Amino acid sequence: MRKFLFYSMGFLLIFLVGCDKIDFLKPKKTPEQQSAAPIMPVAKGTVIAKVNNMPITLEELNQEVEAYNSMVSADKPEAKITTREQKINYLKTEMVRRLLLYQNALDQRLDKKEEVVQGLEKTKQDLLVMALLRQEADKIEVTSKEIEDYYNTYKEQLKEPEQRQILEIAVPNEQEAKEILIQLLQGGDFTALARERSKAASAKSGGNLGFIQKRQKPAQFDEVAFSDALEVGKTSNIFKGPDGLYYILKLEAKSGGQQKSLSELWDDIKRGLLFLKQQQKIEDLLGKLSRDSKIEISEGQIK
Repeated sequence: MRKFLFYSMGFLLIFLVGCDKIDFLKPKKTPEQQSAAPIMPVAKGTVIAKVNNMPITLEELNQEVEAYNSMVSADKPEAKITTREQKINYLKTEMVRRLLLYQNALDQRLDKKEEVVQGLEKTKQDLLVMALLRQEADKIEVTSKEIEDYYNTYKEQLKEPEQRQILEIAVPNEQEAKEILIQLLQGGDFTALARERSKAASAKSGGNLGFIQKRQKPAQFDEVAFSDALEVGKTSNIFKGPDGLYYILKLEAKSGGQQKSLSELWDDIKRGLLFLKQQQKIEDLLGKLSRDSKIEISEGQIK
């Protein structure tokens, strides 16, 4: 009777605890079976889909859609994902299908292949480096004094670029240029003379080059076209261009060249200084790490 009671209590214990909790009753798994299914990530956000219990959140969808839209060409705005229906379609055709393929790749143990492991490690390195750079960059600040000092130092260079509307006449020899200049000084029409006698490509438009900035033309041209001595409505002296032609210019109009205020340039200067300081911070960090580390390079092995 005692034996029967003992065995009965034993079986009752097994039943209450559950056979799956008794290790010695479980069949032994093969190495393939022991490769556990991927641990399901904890969803951080609003779950909008599950693929074999692997969640996809609304936040992930919106993040991917934003990244996709940022890569759409500016001349094809209709290609952007903007509606709810388009988002749902992207979820089904891209994110769900990608998870299906990902899970199948895990089932086939492709994550254990050497080239995949190496690729994942490389990606991990890249992500960690990016995280470190962002962390270091976030520590940098630009003070108001630094912005003001930069503005005062480079005020002239920060002027709005000056543009000048220039008309030109270009002829093969100096004698012809002198004859045209005399006609102009006597009241001749610059546009008509350009159409009639200029050898430049602009002749068909009366010599009109439109509004140009410095460095769009050769240095000899800029020296005359942007000279302070050349006033609006006035004609320049003759000069020889690098192409061997003799030029006469007329300044039709001017625009730009105004000095921008500190308040107008504040944000631009701040961004520029922030970038420079961040770059310097990274260079300093790399210098320190290089000095404190043992770096060995076998240049002879590189072929």
